This record gives sequence, structure tokens and C-alpha cells, in this order.
Amino acid sequence: MTAQQRELIGFAAVGLLAYTADLGLFSWLRGPAALDPLTAKSLSFVAGCTVAYLGNACGTYRHARATGVRPYAVFVAVNLAGALVQLVCLAVSHYGLGLTSQRADTVSGAVVGMALATVLRFWGTRTLVFRAQGRVGSWTG
Repeated sequence: MTAQQRELIGFAAVGLLAYTADLGLFSWLRGPAALDPLTAKSLSFVAGCTVAYLGNACGTYRHARATGVRPYAVFVAVNLAGALVQLVCLAVSHYGLGLTSQRADTVSGAVVGMALATVLRFWGTRTLVFRAQGRVGSWTG
């Protein structure tokens, strides 16, 4: 397995774990904790970002040695940009193209939007947060 494959698999595994933490906490905060949806999502987003950051810092990009508050702040900004990509995909589909069914919303936001956001998050995480120190290979050759 190449270094790039290990990096991609590590990033995906950490992302899945963070998604699970975000979704689980959101469900609990909306259900038993009875918080409003925006507060619940804000808290679960921060928790998911924290799980993803720690997973990437301690796992996927452990050789990059990112320290301090700045890398975490940039990581959160990259994740907010990814969330914005998902919202834009949903808005274009729902309001711009008039595709208003639940299935269309799911496809545009959670499939197309998530795919584009994941590419952005991967690029931002490896380029802006965990810079090339300790990286074995390059994606461009």
C-alpha cells in the first residue's frame, strides 16, 4: 500500500468516526436533552470537528506535529467551508433547479455536496492544517 493510499484511508476512517460522533451527539441533544436544532447542531459540529482533528493529528498526520490553537482553528474553518459547500449544493438544487423532493434534497446535500465537501476538506486538512512535514509522498507526482 502506498503512502497516499494510507493517507486517504486514514482520512476516511477518521471522517467516518467524526461523522458518527456528530450524528450521535446531535441525535442525543435533540432527543433526550431536548435542545433546539441549531444549538444541538452547533454543539455536535464542534464535537465532530474535535474528533476529526484529534484523529487526524494523532493518526493520519501524526508526523506533521501541528501544535497550538492555530491548526485547530484552521481545521474548523476548513470544515465550515465544507459545510457551506453542502449547503450551496442543496440550495442550488432545491431553490435554483426546483428539485424539492426529500430524495433530491438528500442527493444534492448528502451525496453530491458531501462528495465535494470531502474533497475540499481533504485538500484543506493536508495543505493548510497538517502541512507537508513528515509526509512521505505527493499527490502530484
